[in-house]
Amino acid sequence: MSKLSLKSGIAKDIIIVVIGIAIIWIGLRVAFGTENPFYVVSSGSMIPNLQIFDVIVVQGHVTFDQLKIGDIIVFNEPNGQGKVIVHRVAEIINQDPRVIRTKGDANPGSIPGVDFPITKGDYIGKVVYVVPQIGYVTRILTPPINYIIIAVIVGIMLVKQFGKPKSGDTLSDKDKTDLDESGTGIDKSLSSDKSYLTNNPDPVETNTNSESQNKDLDK
Repeated sequence: MSKLSLKSGIAKDIIIVVIGIAIIWIGLRVAFGTENPFYVVSSGSMIPNLQIFDVIVVQGHVTFDQLKIGDIIVFNEPNGQGKVIVHRVAEIINQDPRVIRTKGDANPGSIPGVDFPITKGDYIGKVVYVVPQIGYVTRILTPPINYIIIAVIVGIMLVKQFGKPKSGDTLSDKDKTDLDESGTGIDKSLSSDKSYLTNNPDPVETNTNSESQNKDLDK
């Protein structure tokens, strides 16, 4: 009977974990406005700002029309080869319709068919957060375990980052003591007083692995 209860408990725990991970993943996709908010940098064209195996978090709610020179963005290669690129906006070529040119920070110049012309249909999102080096997980574990682990790690980091209490939200021990002694809820001190996968030495490409679609960010 105890063995049956143990197995039932383990199965229940697994179900809870799976549901929890699914909720986190769906929540992150909704929060960042893109089907896949995570990519792993796989080459050096954005060094020193993005290193190989950095995980970048992409915000899809930043629209194509809102982009400005200097933004680091993720987009599909415009030549139709199906590769996903992460480069920096270098120039707004045209406003109506909007067309932009990008460039890898470590590249000597923009690459035709890769860095331009980038249109709204090619755009995926803007890089808003970089988690250094946790992309190594993609080499150690196989899908979908690696994607799940990265999603959980990034989710926890974001929750901690944006869930920190404000400095004025907690009372010090002295404040609590004064409050207890007075019984009035008034601080004594105020009572007398009226403030962003393999090491590629060629710096022409910056590739990433899509966390949900296993795509590469190239060039």
